[in-house]
Amino acid sequence: MLPLLIVITGHLAIAQYKAIDNGSSIQFKIKNFGINTGGSFTGLQGNINFDINHLDAANFDVSIDANTVNTDNEMRDNHLRADTYFDVKNYPRIRFVSTKITTANKPGVLFIFGKLTIKNQTRDISFPFMATATNDGYLFKGVFNIDRKDFGVGGTSVISNNLEVDLSIMASR
Repeated sequence: MLPLLIVITGHLAIAQYKAIDNGSSIQFKIKNFGINTGGSFTGLQGNINFDINHLDAANFDVSIDANTVNTDNEMRDNHLRADTYFDVKNYPRIRFVSTKITTANKPGVLFIFGKLTIKNQTRDISFPFMATATNDGYLFKGVFNIDRKDFGVGGTSVISNNLEVDLSIMASR
């Protein structure tokens, strides 16, 4: 008679959070005619599964409303919403989905890998970030750089190809 083998598997319950638009900040900086210019986006939404002790099970699936681009200049904002830039009619959301989260070499810093989609163009990105526990969730902060041309944003123009994005994302249960 074959021995009966019973395998017990534990189910990891990882905390689930919602990205909160109010209190979050998505800002960008880019050179235009050689002068630093910046702006922001709102309309943040998405799900974040996160436990600092179980990074292998953590993941982010968040997006912002591309139509909310705000540079404090209405004419420029409307230009950025047009088809040569964000084409918000056809591509209303900018989305990030993580693929892996690891610890970094610096205490308190984590590293996230994932896929950023702008105008139906998806590219792999990675960047360091910090996670700070709050009363009922987390504050996630990080900065990354992208090449706007990788996403078909802007064509040939006087703005830099390199764009810096500064994130401060609130998430709660």
